[in-house]
Amino acid sequence: MFNRLAHHANVLGSVATSSLAAWRGCLVVSDVPQPERPLVLYDMEGCPYCRRVREALTALNLDVQIRPCPKGGRVFRKRAETTGGKQQFPLLVDQNTDTVMYESEAIIKYLFLQYAGQPVPGYYRERVWQPVMGSFASVASAMRGLRADSGKQPEQPLHLWSFEGSPFSRLVRERLCELEIPYTLHNLGKEHWTEIGPAKQRIKPGPYRPAPGGKRDTFFKAHGRVQVPYLEDPNTGEGLFESARILDYLNAQYG
Repeated sequence: MFNRLAHHANVLGSVATSSLAAWRGCLVVSDVPQPERPLVLYDMEGCPYCRRVREALTALNLDVQIRPCPKGGRVFRKRAETTGGKQQFPLLVDQNTDTVMYESEAIIKYLFLQYAGQPVPGYYRERVWQPVMGSFASVASAMRGLRADSGKQPEQPLHLWSFEGSPFSRLVRERLCELEIPYTLHNLGKEHWTEIGPAKQRIKPGPYRPAPGGKRDTFFKAHGRVQVPYLEDPNTGEGLFESARILDYLNAQYG
């Protein structure tokens, strides 16, 4: 009972985080093709600057390989330093263009220009108040996803279907970061305003049918629904919906 109440409290905190971030990272702005070679992001889930980059990745519907680098982490921080020259996050590595970049604002400009051929939309441009609001957003989530927690490393990276503004998905990403578990983040942003709302009660009444040919359509055909978070672990063959179940699994398997 206590664990259930604590989980509900964490969900409310995550909702507050999304609200303070103005619910960026929910809707797809430009559905661009996936690059030939995967993007890699050295990232701290609870960092407001990393959050801004993940918001842009959702807006572009781009998948990315996440290399978690929480404070006190021992798995990827040294690799990040070797790659970029310092332990500063976010750090984006784009093997398609031999690009290695720090600074969230520069990374966001690069992503929109390189993959959408457009300047950063107003909703995703830097504003003077964003660092303060971003810090408040991290506090609302109790600073989860910032510090390392000892655990076991999987042999193969995991796969998480998510979008940045999803409060339930954030809880899973926080734990993956704390455990320093690498994973491919499959962004599954909402492709139309009628998809706004929880998976079982969207704005548009009637049975849900995603737009044909998109990433959501592919997911729907595979699973019969579109709901995040969804975690697949190739090490065990597990595939799980529901944040509480996924967190229990991660703690039992890798915590």
